[in-house]
Amino acid sequence: MISNFLIGLREGLEAALVVSILLTYLVRTNRVKNIKYVWVGVFSAAALSIAFASLLSFTSLKVIVTEEGQEIFAGIMSLIAVGFVTWMIVWMRNSGKKMNAELEGKLETAISAGALTVAVMAFAAVAREGLETALFFFSAAQAVGSTIEPIVGLLLGITTSVVIGYLLYRRAVKINLRRFFTVTSYFLILVAAGVFSYGLHELEEAHVIPTSFGTAFDLSATISVDSWFGTLAKGIFNFNPQTSWLEAIGWVAYVVFAVWLYNRKPKGSATKVAVPLKHKDGAALVK
Repeated sequence: MISNFLIGLREGLEAALVVSILLTYLVRTNRVKNIKYVWVGVFSAAALSIAFASLLSFTSLKVIVTEEGQEIFAGIMSLIAVGFVTWMIVWMRNSGKKMNAELEGKLETAISAGALTVAVMAFAAVAREGLETALFFFSAAQAVGSTIEPIVGLLLGITTSVVIGYLLYRRAVKINLRRFFTVTSYFLILVAAGVFSYGLHELEEAHVIPTSFGTAFDLSATISVDSWFGTLAKGIFNFNPQTSWLEAIGWVAYVVFAVWLYNRKPKGSATKVAVPLKHKDGAALVK
């Protein structure tokens, strides 16, 4: 529940920031009539994300009937989800500072092209976050072997992100977004490492990956998955008391690689200061 709350909060807030920037720009440039097309794109993207999550669940439960097939599907989807989340974390670090200027320029072009283009732009911006959320949520839920708690956590996270996004738009609250995204990025890396380890475990169970690596450690006699600590560790980091060497090495290797990738400075990156998008009164919307 906690890990999926973070997923919903992080991805939802990114989408909320995009929508806030688009709406603020339309209001600031006296193009309020185009706001409805932004909402058409937003709700269409939300519907697509829900449909995608339903398709993943239906495929896993109804289409793939063999246990081995379900293990392979869950393992592959988990690895794909980890790849998308890793890309999202790095992309947000590199593009967050210039998000305002980029969206402003794209929206200006979209307005010139027509109302449909405005809707498509809003749809594309939100759909990217929504599809990533659906895929990672599916993999995280599969990893913990539960549905209700992950759904509740995800919905709470998305609801919280919508509230925060609205408050930011109305300038009712101030949040250090750079610090927020930095902290949640490191936490998501740990969550993604658990999903990555789970994906390797499922592929091991399906004999897609050799199972002769042996057990790295067995803490089942000390830590029970039914205890509060075991449940919390399983739910957030996919901790398994009986962990193979492949899972342990995969977990550590992913964390090391993801942290290095997140902190690596892009080659040839010039220090550019993007002009922040502002409200009518001149106050910056996002810093």
